[in-house]
Amino acid sequence: MDNIVILTGAGISAESGLGTFRDAGGLWDEYDLDDVATPEGFARDPALVHGFYNARRANCLSAAPNAAHAALARLEAAWPGRVTIVTQNIDDLHERAGSHRVVHMHGEVRKALCTGCGHRWDAPAEMSVATPCPACTAARARPDVVWFGEMPYRMEEIGALLETATLFAAIGTSGTVYPAAGFVAEARRQGARTVELNAEPSEVAGLFGTLRRGPATREVPRWVDELLARQ
Repeated sequence: MDNIVILTGAGISAESGLGTFRDAGGLWDEYDLDDVATPEGFARDPALVHGFYNARRANCLSAAPNAAHAALARLEAAWPGRVTIVTQNIDDLHERAGSHRVVHMHGEVRKALCTGCGHRWDAPAEMSVATPCPACTAARARPDVVWFGEMPYRMEEIGALLETATLFAAIGTSGTVYPAAGFVAEARRQGARTVELNAEPSEVAGLFGTLRRGPATREVPRWVDELLARQ
């Protein structure tokens, strides 16, 4: 039975009202990523960065999982093999939909990280330069998200998942951000079948064996239904 690895990007959460970053009118059109998504930006103006992620956290808390998130949770529950979601998203909509095997390679907006002692904890709704670490009490908290120039989380685990995947799917991804954009090539090298579900072709769409076009809330439930019907 297939071991399924599913890469998800901003496109799966966009229909829940979470702003995408790279599309026209996305967050990078409103903000300079050097200011709010780099270690250097945080060092220059931590208050600005905290404000940006406070808004992202509020947006996340006000959003609800959509039909695509629910379908993937249903697949995990019903599939006799292993289903793992590797997400580039920093929201928790997969977990709130009921998925349990979720790898957040870019961190989580609802988590905080102490730059002093490395402690992680559930972030309050509002963080600031004065937010103390509950472990060491230092006011050195930052959002526990991966910024440009930083190494994504859990890469060894993701590599092991790709090595054993027999089916790799990418949903709502742009195919422009590495290393995630390279996962399809790695999965193909290991002999996995590959499918992309996207509203528009990604930058690496040509590497996928199957392409499905349309909104995630339509295409993902259909794809899950087809997989479960064939098992």
